[in-house]
Amino acid sequence: MPQVQVRVPDNLLESLDEWIDEGRFKSRSDAIRIVLSQYEEREKTREFYKLIYKRSKDAEKHPEYLISLE
Repeated sequence: MPQVQVRVPDNLLESLDEWIDEGRFKSRSDAIRIVLSQYEEREKTREFYKLIYKRSKDAEKHPEYLISLE
């Protein structure tokens, strides 16, 4: 797995270390991987909702082609 170097402000590093001490994450690397993964999932969800919204609007304009999601 490739390695990357990340610079973070002191206050964020302190929070990160607190979360590790509390057992929320195993390590700094673990925390960064999980946070990035969650962000990626959130973006996929946002794109999905945009698609649903567009399809719903298309269904309103052309009900003969699409079924409205309402």
